[in-house]
Amino acid sequence: MDREEKPLFVMVDGSSYLYRAFHALPSLTTSEGAPTGAMHGVLAMLRRLVEDYPSEFLAVVFDPRGKTTRNEWYPQYKANRPSMPEELSSQVGPLLELIEASGFPLVQVDGVEADDVIGTLSARATAAGYRVLISTGDKDMAQLVDDDVTLINTMDNSLLTPDGVMKKFGVRPNQIIDYLTLVGDTVDNIPGVPKVGPKTAVKWLTEYDSLDALVANAEAIKGKVGENLRASLEDLPLSKRLVTIIKDLDLGVTLTHLRPATPDPVRLSQLFQNFEFTSWLKDLKGDATVSAPQDVTADNYETILNEADFDRWLKTLSGADQMAFDTETTSLFYTEARVVGMSFAVAPGAAAYLPLAHDYPGCPQQLDFDQCLERLKPLLEADKPGKVGHHLKYDRNVLLNHGVKLGGIEADSMLESYVLNSTASRHDLDSLALKYLDHNTTHFEDVAGKGAKQITFDQVPLEQAAPYAAEDADISLRLHEFFQSRLADKRSLKQILDDLEVPLIPVLSKMETTGVLIDADLLGKHSQELEQEMTTLAKVAFEEAGETFNLGSPKQIQHILFEKQGLPVKSKTAKGQPSTSEAVLQELAEDYELPRLILEHRSLAKLKSTYTDKLPQQVSDATGRVHTSYHQAVAATGRLSSSDPNLQNIPIRTAQGRRIRKAFIAPPNHLLLAADYSQIELRIMAHLSGDEALVNAFNEGLDVHRATAAEVFAAPGEEVGEEERRAAKAINFGLIYGMSAFGLARQLKIERSAAQQYIERYFERYPGVRNYMDDIRETARAQGYVETIFGRRLYLPEINARNAQRRQYAERTAINAPMQGSAADIIKRAMLAVDAWLNENSPQSRLIMQVHDELVLEVPRSDVEQVSKSIAKIMSAAADIKVPLTVDCGWGANWDEAH
Repeated sequence: MDREEKPLFVMVDGSSYLYRAFHALPSLTTSEGAPTGAMHGVLAMLRRLVEDYPSEFLAVVFDPRGKTTRNEWYPQYKANRPSMPEELSSQVGPLLELIEASGFPLVQVDGVEADDVIGTLSARATAAGYRVLISTGDKDMAQLVDDDVTLINTMDNSLLTPDGVMKKFGVRPNQIIDYLTLVGDTVDNIPGVPKVGPKTAVKWLTEYDSLDALVANAEAIKGKVGENLRASLEDLPLSKRLVTIIKDLDLGVTLTHLRPATPDPVRLSQLFQNFEFTSWLKDLKGDATVSAPQDVTADNYETILNEADFDRWLKTLSGADQMAFDTETTSLFYTEARVVGMSFAVAPGAAAYLPLAHDYPGCPQQLDFDQCLERLKPLLEADKPGKVGHHLKYDRNVLLNHGVKLGGIEADSMLESYVLNSTASRHDLDSLALKYLDHNTTHFEDVAGKGAKQITFDQVPLEQAAPYAAEDADISLRLHEFFQSRLADKRSLKQILDDLEVPLIPVLSKMETTGVLIDADLLGKHSQELEQEMTTLAKVAFEEAGETFNLGSPKQIQHILFEKQGLPVKSKTAKGQPSTSEAVLQELAEDYELPRLILEHRSLAKLKSTYTDKLPQQVSDATGRVHTSYHQAVAATGRLSSSDPNLQNIPIRTAQGRRIRKAFIAPPNHLLLAADYSQIELRIMAHLSGDEALVNAFNEGLDVHRATAAEVFAAPGEEVGEEERRAAKAINFGLIYGMSAFGLARQLKIERSAAQQYIERYFERYPGVRNYMDDIRETARAQGYVETIFGRRLYLPEINARNAQRRQYAERTAINAPMQGSAADIIKRAMLAVDAWLNENSPQSRLIMQVHDELVLEVPRSDVEQVSKSIAKIMSAAADIKVPLTVDCGWGANWDEAH
């Protein structure tokens, strides 16, 4: 019988699928924070496989729990493998349920590895006249390939036949066992021959054909590699036994039992619902009651190339209550980006792309750019229709380059995802489409290419560009509708979104496009001085080390510190080498000079490369200013982050960091006004804990650190010295960040027992704080999330983790997140109020920066006192809590003077 006439038997290496889905696909979670990415990925791959390769027989094989036969042969087998991550192991049981409920025959044999189960079943199937297709990513399986057995890699759909094995590995399938024996496997702890890699193994097997023949001629192998071979001869039989897949096991499973069954709709429905696989649930139920989007198809996408189509779409958009909108541009950097085209959608599946500036050989005629923009401008600037999009702040910034101020921003699917669950997923369009719509979008690289060969969007042919662009608008609208249904019963989250995050888009856009002035000459001088300081530090470090070395090389630092100078190893890297991380060097610097010098040099190098060298290069030619990007959907707690440049990381406690702030300057006849919340997170702790002593200290206007010192050290406030106040400050801030007695002892350079006594006294004096910490941990364990004062949620998927280190980190986060998140909410509320006040009362003043708990404004010199008083009042009123929100204001010709 010809091979193609034989019936097909499909076997799936489920364990290979599991790890591939976990590591290669987006990390998905439910809205409650439970991980589901591996489950979704494995099931999706299985469904695709059986659709592409329908077969009467199927086996989905998984490794068993615990040890296997090979551990009996060799106790060190797989000893180097790290334990399965908690977020993966928690998905294994539910995944097996999903597989069985889907009707896929599941095989898992105690004490027997999946490879051996597949090897045995494969041998039986071919003997019974079947051709076998094994779906796996495991290279060891290549030894099973023959005329009737083929491997498929579902990540790229590549097939591995006997010729394919030869092409990929350089040896025949019947030589793979010998090949694996020689090479060994560090992950599985299979010895092999030291220093023998694939090239040497192929060379030997090409010359000698088999391992037995090679061993017989071992004396003829020259050089160090020959010595290694001869030294390994006793180990080779064990290595060969470990890599050989067993084909004759008694599994207690017959081939006739391995037929796909009818899926269990009741069980699947419950599982899909539990894990929020909404698209599959909709397919299963086939009714309109399930909140899931329709299948995404480009069938109804249009490309607008003539006046009639443009008129029709303009009329449709003008009459719509809501429209999805997206721009395609020449650059990711909004300061230099120009519009290439725009896409619109008014209903799921009803989307269009308006190309305006594509330019490549053979490009079709497009409508006039200026005329289209002029006709679209009133629509884009109007409050209605409401605009829906994904990361609309970027689109607003780019349109401003063309004199269009995007108005009526109603919803942003990026922010909807973020507010719903900040830690559930990445919040880019592609990840969200896959997670929530079960749809693989066309990626930018699919149409524009990658790396050095990537082209700008104006060069992408319209037949590719139009569906890609229209899909963006369509998916944004579908995601918006999906998120609205999910937020419908979450009132506080809906308010965070509608009253805070979405209204903040135009405020941040205005700040970004305004930018900030810098003194490039001052930074240039600073760079030169830093270079001189670094040179001096390097000379001293070389003298201390007794030789020159690269201060930026962890490997050379490792050699100097631990091998040459014999400093104590504080921690190790994943590869078992002594760590030279910043935390390690800081610990060593307390007792040794060279680590201190390296740290200081590293700090100056970072300041120089990140700020003094780079900031002048980031000045826009168009505006003469530096323009950062503020990110609303990055920090899990709700805080804003910034990039290009990152304004949040400029050090303020060092003279060098303050010098960088001097380079941020006011324009002529203006001053920079800095308004900073004082000790806002401690004040929020007082509010959340309700601790009487802490609340009273703030309400009475006391120096809270001095007050804490008086309580902890049982001394009258006037007798508290600076040392005691410093210790109390470390306790106040340390405890809200979950600092242990060990950490406090290190920071204060005291004995651990003394630090523990400080903490115990603190809790005795502030029992409300201890009660709050205990209660919030319990709340987090019970519901899986914590909330800010305003109802923003932070999910903590590892709060009940079995791994103590991960669980304790989640517990520390549970304590701190409500404070950090509430502070973030408060300053965002303040930004909205300040922007509204400026528009009405001081239009010449402008918000230009937000850094941590501080707002920075450019204010006309003549208005600064009045604006300062008003801003302080507005910011203080941004939240109604049990203690005053104190705002410190200052101003000056530069940012440093304003403090």
